[in-house]
Amino acid sequence: MSSAAISALRIGTGATPSGAGTTASADAGQSPTSFAEALSQLVSGAETNGDNANVAVNGMLDKSVDVHDAMIALQRAEMSLQLAVQVRNKLVQAYQDIMRMPV
Repeated sequence: MSSAAISALRIGTGATPSGAGTTASADAGQSPTSFAEALSQLVSGAETNGDNANVAVNGMLDKSVDVHDAMIALQRAEMSLQLAVQVRNKLVQAYQDIMRMPV
């Protein structure tokens, strides 16, 4: 998979790299986002994936959604939550390391 295809993937959107063979980046015209914006997107993506998983499971129970679609939604929600937790753990560890530094 090319770097353009990897950059086309977004957490929480379920987007797939439709232009995997192209050389243009998906973010070519956009300015870089701040760290706070990236964290906000991570949290909102995890929340969106959790909501989508709940809708998919409810749809599976009333037989309007296939079982495999519900399981994919659950796995996507679980993976995005695990990513958010690991980012939080790294932030807490970095904060603790900074607080232990002598002044």
